[in-house]
Amino acid sequence: MMISFRKMGAWLRDNFPTRESMEQNRFIRPFAHTVLRTELWRFTRRSVPRGVALGLFMAIAVPLPQAPFAALSAVPFRANVPLAIAMTWVSNPATWFIMFPCAISLSNGMGFHVDAHHVEVLMAKHASMAEWFAWVMSSAGPAVLAGLFVRAILMASAGYLVSSFGWRWWIGHKRRGRNARVLQARDLA
Repeated sequence: MMISFRKMGAWLRDNFPTRESMEQNRFIRPFAHTVLRTELWRFTRRSVPRGVALGLFMAIAVPLPQAPFAALSAVPFRANVPLAIAMTWVSNPATWFIMFPCAISLSNGMGFHVDAHHVEVLMAKHASMAEWFAWVMSSAGPAVLAGLFVRAILMASAGYLVSSFGWRWWIGHKRRGRNARVLQARDLA
C-alpha cells in the first residue's frame, strides 16, 4: 500500500504545475500576488485539512469550473491550494451518478419533494437541455441544490476530520521511526 502512495506522490510531483510555471500563466498572472503566496502552497497541519475540506465542498456545491473557485477561495481560508484543486477532481461524470441520487434522497429526507422517477425518465429518453432546464427550474431544482449543499458540507467536514487525523498519524509515524533510529544508534554506541 505504501508503494502505491509513493508512486502517486511521484506522479503528482512530476505532473502537477509548480508555482513558477503558474506565475507564467496569463490567466493566473492578475491574481498571482495573492494566490501564489508561499504559505498557501506548503503542506502544514492546518493548511492540509483546510485544503481537503475546501476542495470537497467546491467539488460538490459549485457548478463547473470548480478548480479556479477552489484556488481563489483557498486564499481567505489559508488552505493548501494544490490540495484544494486536487480534491475538486472528486467531482466527475462517473461520481455524479452516485452524488446526484444521494442529493435527491437527502433533499427528500429534508422535506422537499423530488421525483427520482422523473430523472430516470429524462435520462432514458436522452432529454434535451431545454427539458433538463425546465426540470431544474421547477421545484426540483432548489430541492436538489439544497441536498447538494448539505452533502457538500457533510463531505467537507468528513474530509477535514480524516485528513486532520491522517496528518497526526503520519507525523506520529515519522517521529516514532526517528526515535527508534536514535535509540538504536545509542544502543550501538
